[in-house]
Amino acid sequence: TPEPRVAVHGNVFKTIVSGAYLRRLPRNGGYVLIFGLSTIVTLLTLVGGGRAVFAKVLAVLSLAIYVAVAFQLFNASRLILPVVAPLGAAFSTSFVGLIWQIVEEQKQKGRIKGMFGTYVSPALVDRMVDSGEEPKLGGVVENITAYFSDIEKFSTMSELLSPTLLVELMNEYLGACTDILQAEGGTLDKYIGDAIMAFWGSPYPQTDHAFRGCYCALEMSRTLSKLNAKWKQEDRAPLAIGIGLNTGPVNVGNMGSEKRLAWTVMGDNVNLASRLEGITKQYQIQIVIGEGTYQQVGNHFVCRELDKIKVKGKNHPVNIYELLDVAAEKWKYESLLTRFDSAMAAYRSQNWREASAQFGQLLGAFPEDGPTQVFLQRALEYMETAPETDWDGVYVMKSK
Repeated sequence: TPEPRVAVHGNVFKTIVSGAYLRRLPRNGGYVLIFGLSTIVTLLTLVGGGRAVFAKVLAVLSLAIYVAVAFQLFNASRLILPVVAPLGAAFSTSFVGLIWQIVEEQKQKGRIKGMFGTYVSPALVDRMVDSGEEPKLGGVVENITAYFSDIEKFSTMSELLSPTLLVELMNEYLGACTDILQAEGGTLDKYIGDAIMAFWGSPYPQTDHAFRGCYCALEMSRTLSKLNAKWKQEDRAPLAIGIGLNTGPVNVGNMGSEKRLAWTVMGDNVNLASRLEGITKQYQIQIVIGEGTYQQVGNHFVCRELDKIKVKGKNHPVNIYELLDVAAEKWKYESLLTRFDSAMAAYRSQNWREASAQFGQLLGAFPEDGPTQVFLQRALEYMETAPETDWDGVYVMKSK
């Protein structure tokens, strides 16, 4: 049933008597408010970079100030400003703007990764983009596996080829090696002419970095064999490479200057990996790994203990090993390894006559085995001129 609205009637009477009627903006004025507030809030929302948070706080404050002004004008002069439409429009346009900004940022990240991923490790690019931080000089100590490879007699080969053919050959070789390296999660540090420097274990931690490095080295060896077969059909000379791997703590981080940085590794274990690559030429083998690497992967691969040496520029001897194959293929090398170990036992006990006899017989069975040739020559030399009485089996390398 209808009820008297005393308060309503009283308010109407008061309004008539006082003349304080409610006022509204013209329709065009409302449109201006909607457009203006939406534009201000959206622009502030889309601000990026270091001022992004501050700008978004200003956007929220702008909305709050508008609401406060609307209430104040109503209380002071009975002017009604539209609230729902401007706020709704501001929220809608800023939300659409944020979605557009996110899409554009993802596209930009994709472009950055695509461009810089061809110059530095994709893993490093991901880390830089995702962190959102500026690169800084400095490093931390981490356990990694360092890798070096080099083409033997590259200078001689480059003299025989035209610059165009040399570039084509190197691009094919380096391209294949890089694909394998990245497939095994390695970080490509740099190309040094025909040489490759890489490492595993950074920028992302890898508990199996030694395994990955060794498997990559074997894959590169197999791939090179296929490339050599292809190049032979094209009347090109084959390539021979040496690979050195070593595992241990090194300094990892941004090295260089404030103007030009490089994410790289430094330390004694990196230097040793480089030396091991050079040693492959002296032992006439393809892959040499250090003690640290062998301790982590010895059960997963076929390895031959080669020697105990002092590399040039270092005082402490290190054990070195030849990486031959994956463990499943050990049966292929049983005869070689058993007879080589027997000959090495005679060599280390300084029984030069017995060692030279065994190495000679082994060379007859495996005429292309580089280490057998090296130790046969040493045993024969020691028969003529015995080493010092305190000889401990360590061989001092005379070159890098």
